[in-house]
Amino acid sequence: MKRTFAIVAIAIAFASCNKTAEQGQFKTAFVDTEKLMKESVEMKDLEAKYKAKEAEMGKGLEAEAKRFEQERAAFMAKAEQLGQVWAQQNSAPLQRKAQQLQYAQDELLRRLQTEGGAEQDSLVTRIKNFLKGYGKEKGYDYIYGTGATATILYGKEEYEITKDVIKALNDRYEKDGKKPETAAPADQAKAEAAPAEKK
Repeated sequence: MKRTFAIVAIAIAFASCNKTAEQGQFKTAFVDTEKLMKESVEMKDLEAKYKAKEAEMGKGLEAEAKRFEQERAAFMAKAEQLGQVWAQQNSAPLQRKAQQLQYAQDELLRRLQTEGGAEQDSLVTRIKNFLKGYGKEKGYDYIYGTGATATILYGKEEYEITKDVIKALNDRYEKDGKKPETAAPADQAKAEAAPAEKK
């Protein structure tokens, strides 16, 4: 009985919302948040920055991995000549090197994920704040979001403002000139990779 009453109350609430919307008391719209993030120039720049950073920081590890493969191949060739007993007795240093290489790779990925994740979170916060300002400026009472974490399941196409928001967001990013990292990502990556390589 209580459940039925709750369903009826929700239906009435939706109906009254629809009526007020029709009367022009509310101005609503929705944004495809996945598309917004995908087409954000700032997000593209951030992804490019971390790809360049990963490539630059990974160069040292690539060289170490090649050296390790050569050592392993030499060890295997020697083990064929001297037998399994010799291989078991002398494999510890090679195993330690393999482990150290794995730790270095894991640490590199962890650093990139931590730094990149923090910058992405910061970007998401900036976009949310931008949407609040955009909504106020354009006179919206509500702006809903669709995408992976959808807050609405359907909306008429004329209420979608994704393209307008993407354009406004990218225009503001271009105007503010927030592109210091993209000018020379490799140089910045070198500077950040240098202390890691000394370890």
